[in-house]
Amino acid sequence: MNILVSSLKHIKLVMKHKWIVFKLSCRLGIPFRGLVHDLSKFSITELGESMKYYKGSISPINICKKEIGYSEAWLHHRGRNKHHEDYWFDLFCPCVAPIIPYKYVAEMICDKLSASMVYNGKNWKPYMECEYWDRAKKFTILNPKVEKMLTETFRQVKDNGLNETLTKKNIKSLYKKYCIDDKTKYKYEFHGEWKEVD
Repeated sequence: MNILVSSLKHIKLVMKHKWIVFKLSCRLGIPFRGLVHDLSKFSITELGESMKYYKGSISPINICKKEIGYSEAWLHHRGRNKHHEDYWFDLFCPCVAPIIPYKYVAEMICDKLSASMVYNGKNWKPYMECEYWDRAKKFTILNPKVEKMLTETFRQVKDNGLNETLTKKNIKSLYKKYCIDDKTKYKYEFHGEWKEVD
């Protein structure tokens, strides 16, 4: 595929993703987050790499990581977009992974669901993000409270569907249940496990 065709297809894919995130964000009462979602994808750093590695059915970032061992676009993207869990962790801070503010967790949910919908296309089913998340969460550093909230959200999408689950009231109540009302304290151990502390 030549660079012009892959560029146009990549931009179309990003715009489709942004449109779905915007629609889902409106449901959750955060339309501005949906509007500004992933604007960094149009920067030279991210756009250039994404056009080069575009395939259409998998993220160009994953292809680049596999080919050269890292992705400059991903390092750029995660450092500028608070809806990614990677933005929030720092192994050398006392609080390795804080509880992410609601608006970014809500945007994260929309982002993950939209990515699943875009990459699966017409084959997308409500269970898909739940199954993907169950595998992916093992490889990320995320506050356990936020992780539990995301797990419950995607389980609800799987069991009850998108329309019933993705409401402002429901997502806010899940955030309150897992991220505010739960008083469990955790300490991150450097070998990759969270331990409850008193």
